[in-house]
Amino acid sequence: MKKKDFKQEVYRIFDTEVDGLGFEEKINLIHKIFLDYQKDHEDERDTSEKGKKWTDEQLKIILSDAPSADNCMKYAILFKRGYGSIEQIYRWSTTQDQELPERRRKDSFIKQIKRVAKELGLRG
Repeated sequence: MKKKDFKQEVYRIFDTEVDGLGFEEKINLIHKIFLDYQKDHEDERDTSEKGKKWTDEQLKIILSDAPSADNCMKYAILFKRGYGSIEQIYRWSTTQDQELPERRRKDSFIKQIKRVAKELGLRG
């Protein structure tokens, strides 16, 4: 299928009525479906940095932005990582130490996230 034909087919689907949803609601649904599609097909994009160490600079970039699904995907793609790892960085940055599982309290990666978050003035 040519790109032009593909675009027309996607537009046709976008123009389909959806159980009483207005335009804005439909756009939000399309956006959510697109995000879900990207998550479900993570194995098809470059995740070559998955499992490698994070730099403080990378963590600062992530933690300087809002913890949203869009940002999780944006940084997963940018840093060639998994969506879940970005989500976990946000989660660990705001989790109180006493709420962490005992086995995680001495984890060097979590300590790095906490240190960077503190440098940025985030509470956790």
